[in-house]
Amino acid sequence: MRVITGTARGKRLKELPGMDTRPTTDRVKEGLFNIIQFDIPGRRVLDLFAGTGQLGIECLSRGAAWCDFVDHSPAAMKIVRDNVKACNLTDRAAFHQTEFDAFLASAKGPYDLVFLDPPYASDCIKQALERMTAIDIVSRNGIIVCESPVEAQLPELAAPYEKGRDYRYGKIKLTLYRRSV
Repeated sequence: MRVITGTARGKRLKELPGMDTRPTTDRVKEGLFNIIQFDIPGRRVLDLFAGTGQLGIECLSRGAAWCDFVDHSPAAMKIVRDNVKACNLTDRAAFHQTEFDAFLASAKGPYDLVFLDPPYASDCIKQALERMTAIDIVSRNGIIVCESPVEAQLPELAAPYEKGRDYRYGKIKLTLYRRSV
């Protein structure tokens, strides 16, 4: 697992041992960043189920202004901190070892770009979407990126959020939501 481009291009990232986390595959990550590449520079990012931190790190490497990394697992947060430090990006990052809903309850938005890639077996993605839209922490023209299994049915969200198209990569699906105003 490597950073694709930017200031940390080619940097190898550590992964958690075992099967507790499922890092985004290179193919999916490349597709994702081809879709959002022009929406990254200068933006505030939230990597809500950070795992290894690779999505937030990729954004920082490509010029994002800030990233909040959130994960409840102490082992995951250690890996995220190590990866961010190895990429020399700690000056634009904050680390929050807490449950996603606890973080959202006190989040200091708005965020321009939010990544939701929770464990597939959980219902966390729908809960996070509901909570984020209820507290409205996404900026005008902001984007929420959800990674899920292809068969997952993600909800429509109330205005001003619009569900965009799904992008399929084998058994994985990316769904983008945009906040219009």
